[in-house]
Amino acid sequence: MIQIAGKPFLQSDMWHIGNDEKMIIHMMNESSVVYSYQSRDELAFELKLRKNIMLGARAMNQSKARFAVFEDSRCNPQYWHLTPVGGFQLRQGVEPSEAIRDIYRNSSLYAFECAGAMLIIYYHAVLNVIGELSFNKLFPDIYIYSWHSDTDLGLTNYYSEKFIPGDVVYFINPDFDPRASYSRGENAVVLGNGLYFGHGPGILTERKMIRKLNSRRKPRAKQSAYLTNLIIRPSFKDLAKYALQSRYHSVRKPQSVIMQHNESSIPFDRYRYMLSRF
Repeated sequence: MIQIAGKPFLQSDMWHIGNDEKMIIHMMNESSVVYSYQSRDELAFELKLRKNIMLGARAMNQSKARFAVFEDSRCNPQYWHLTPVGGFQLRQGVEPSEAIRDIYRNSSLYAFECAGAMLIIYYHAVLNVIGELSFNKLFPDIYIYSWHSDTDLGLTNYYSEKFIPGDVVYFINPDFDPRASYSRGENAVVLGNGLYFGHGPGILTERKMIRKLNSRRKPRAKQSAYLTNLIIRPSFKDLAKYALQSRYHSVRKPQSVIMQHNESSIPFDRYRYMLSRF
């Protein structure tokens, strides 16, 4: 259910919202989890960001960007430096907003794996919601590699059987073929109506996504791929505070540790676990 300032929220309290927002509100209200907000503006921000995550996923599905393991990653050298491990490091003097938009604008120049795809979708969605000025000040040093992200995205993992459109979830393939390590799983954006976007497979139902992964299992595999209860979300509330308070001054923040690895298509919680062992 949804609460605003401690009181139950009714969908009739929101005006001029589209079908995606209505679907998100309906699924939040149907959930046993309490989604609590200080104001209607805070809820409206999350709805807008979730909608833009979904739009970014659909746009990536229509783009010419290709799936690739780290060693085969590609990017536009005008905006990004391709690191030896397959990451995209923002070039000096380049506006972060322009570099993110270029991934969609010149998509044929890009190839990346599915965790990086989720980050690109997140950054693109936040950019479209808070605008270029705020985005460039909040994310001045973007580095796209696996699940490495800027701290101000505030990525957090949850575990639940109830997904909300705009969430990122994980399909795991326990018996994946080790000769095709990218088939270990699939990070995917929840689009609602039973659909998921994974970078590579495209927009599929849960059953078809599982069938796709099952086609890439090791010989004599016994366990089917399945949709886990892992959910990844950005910090909607912290991003809303930034947007609603118009905090335009430059942000100095420490660089977070980058965990280098060669495991394509890993889940967010595994990346965090590897970081914790660093």
